[in-house]
Amino acid sequence: MKVLLVEDEKKISDFVVKGLKEQGYVVELAEDGNDGFLHASTQSYDVVVLDIMLPGRDGLSILKSLRKAGNTVPVILVTARGELDERLEGLNLGADDYLTKPFFLDELVARIQALHRRSSGQSLSLMQIEDLTVNLSTREVSRGGESIDLTTREFNLLEYLMRSPGRVLTRTQILEHVWGYDFDPSTNVVDVCIQRLRKKIDAGHDIPLIETVRGAGYRMRKA
Repeated sequence: MKVLLVEDEKKISDFVVKGLKEQGYVVELAEDGNDGFLHASTQSYDVVVLDIMLPGRDGLSILKSLRKAGNTVPVILVTARGELDERLEGLNLGADDYLTKPFFLDELVARIQALHRRSSGQSLSLMQIEDLTVNLSTREVSRGGESIDLTTREFNLLEYLMRSPGRVLTRTQILEHVWGYDFDPSTNVVDVCIQRLRKKIDAGHDIPLIETVRGAGYRMRKA
């Protein structure tokens, strides 16, 4: 999952970015409202975590502009004040959830996961294609009943492929959603990770699930 954090308090942003990355998320940080709006309005994210009190544009203004433009990205508002009127205004403007500072990272992660499942139409945390099963909550993977041990990056890549079975995903799309923008688009890191994932997922099975579309990218076999 790709998350945008818009937060100007460095102590909080460092804590959240580090914690979310440890959970396997791709995280991009904007430290003021103007930069946050630019990111949210020009790039694709699974969830935006948006502080209300920001230098430049405030969070409510950003949210209002996004919704006015038809941008439906799930938004979690973060506020230090915890005032009822402010929370109600945010929800009325189209926020999906809110958190009051200080908050526990586990709570933020749980809310991000819930919003992402809701926005992607998933009511359960279990994904399955053929005999391959992925549990998003426990991060357990198995095929044909046999457990498969994946690294965090391999798991994120597999999840991204499984969310769109049959759809061809380019290397650039995969790089953006699984690695973020810190990586050189000309790198072969995607191909290397795909090869490692294939050895763990497809080796020894009659039906290969990860398919190469020559000249285009990769896709997960449609059940």
